[in-house]
Amino acid sequence: MFFGREKELNTLNKLYESNKFEFAVIYGRRRIGKTALINEFCKDKATIFFSALRSTASENLEAFSDSVFLYENGVSGEYAKAAGATFNSFDALFNRVGDLCEKERIVVVIDEYPYLAAADESISSRLQHLIDHKWTSGKMFLILCGSSMSFMEEQVLGAESPIYGRRTAQLKIEAQDYRECSVFNKNLSAEQKAVIYGITGGVPHYIKKLDVKKSIDDALLANFFNPASYLYEEPENMLKQELREPALYNSILTAIATGSTRLNEIATRVKIETSSCSKYIGVLIKLDIIKKETPFGTKVGKKSIYKIKDNFFNFWYRFIPENKAVIESGHFERIYEKRVKAFINEYMGRIYEDMCKDYIMRYFHDDTIIPVSIGEWWGSDPAEKKEVQIDIIAGLVESGKYIIGSCKFRNEKTGCEELELMKRYAKVFGRGEKYHYFIFSKDGFTKELEKEAVKGGVKLVTLKDMYEL
Repeated sequence: MFFGREKELNTLNKLYESNKFEFAVIYGRRRIGKTALINEFCKDKATIFFSALRSTASENLEAFSDSVFLYENGVSGEYAKAAGATFNSFDALFNRVGDLCEKERIVVVIDEYPYLAAADESISSRLQHLIDHKWTSGKMFLILCGSSMSFMEEQVLGAESPIYGRRTAQLKIEAQDYRECSVFNKNLSAEQKAVIYGITGGVPHYIKKLDVKKSIDDALLANFFNPASYLYEEPENMLKQELREPALYNSILTAIATGSTRLNEIATRVKIETSSCSKYIGVLIKLDIIKKETPFGTKVGKKSIYKIKDNFFNFWYRFIPENKAVIESGHFERIYEKRVKAFINEYMGRIYEDMCKDYIMRYFHDDTIIPVSIGEWWGSDPAEKKEVQIDIIAGLVESGKYIIGSCKFRNEKTGCEELELMKRYAKVFGRGEKYHYFIFSKDGFTKELEKEAVKGGVKLVTLKDMYEL
């Protein structure tokens, strides 16, 4: 069953309804759900679907020919080969596809396009020529899809690409946010949904593989901390597909996941020069696995830190490497409580902050408080002579006004002392004329804080509130 991606489906369907030539580029990292989205979009439409092979040009031509033969005749495989269905060139194949689309609306999908382009370097130039001189007069809806982020951004969408400027739409497919992916576990509590999001990163493929019925602990032991399970080696397998030196990247990701967030800290942990470390980190950023953050409102500089953007990678590198020997010995169940469960709230702290930011930007609606930018802030408190951190800073549409937010994912109610702390930190931040305070708390608030909030200027949001439509 397919859930979510309404925005992307609406975009594709509007393009389809134009009934003229359209060219959409769809890209995103592996397992994110690109092919599932395309299949859902195409399920009631005439479609020629070809998934490129990591193979030779001739084998790709044969497989693509098979897809065209299947569309025209309803059969493929050995029957197609026996019928001599393979075109003698890509030019002949593309001309045939163009002829089919002259009068009929057909979606033509080339999935994993980087493989085809690697097999035949002339493919992009061929497509450019056909789009410019033939296909735009027909009804083709062309979709190029790929998982290689750098290839798709540079050699399909980039200015140096032969097909640059020919697309009519591009969709970068991201992980679903915390509320979007909650539909996979409708019957679970808000806290369970949040933890599942923190483990899987909002990737439907991983949510299904984790397969939580009632107990997250049981699902993790069976489908994550189990050497025979799919999820156990998934991040390492993905890196092996993308990178030549996965071992070093593994070390960098482990360092970040376990608390080393500044460049010099990461380089020291991994035992490499900072210049080399910076290059490896740049690759992981291009793969959309990690991200670089700076304090809200400041330029990139020495205060920048690195975080793992992908929650699935974050969870895996936080808990698997340090426990690998015990997991593979078959005795991990004995220490699961102490090595994983005891740290879940701590692990969820940063995830919860990102969820709260999503809530403010996507789901909170108040015409008097309209956020236009959001982040976190850290800096020195000259009075206390220590570093302070504000979980959420959001700039509002009105200049000089900000949201200041605090996020507490812990097993206790949050009280007035948190509000007082936020007000003190607001003075350290010192850029606003007016602040709106938001306090997010997994387990709710004390009666004293609730009374204080009634006076105005403070919004209290529980985890349950965040999931309510």
